Amino acid sequence: MFAIIKTGGKQYKVEEGDVVSIEKHASEDGKVTFEEVLLIANGDSIKIGNPMVSGATVTAKVLAEGKGEKKMVFRFKSKTRQRKKKGHRQLFTKVQILKIMS
Repeated sequence: MFAIIKTGGKQYKVEEGDVVSIEKHASEDGKVTFEEVLLIANGDSIKIGNPMVSGATVTAKVLAEGKGEKKMVFRFKSKTRQRKKKGHRQLFTKVQILKIMS
């Protein structure tokens, strides 16, 4: 059984027990519920949302929060001596999928 969820402007294919790193997500009591479920597949039966599957939720447990690796942004304009170097570290939340409810 797997589901496709939408969070942080991205879509993730998840199964029960998977550990997924998503965009930073605020959580209370260490649990997150995703209500934007696009598809649920269980063996031969498939539920496709239009755009979301009604009444479907995916529950996850927060394992860690942190910053990702540093990405360098470098701007350069030739012949004018213009250069700008900048770094960015994206915040993330690591979650473990507990239950897929359809």
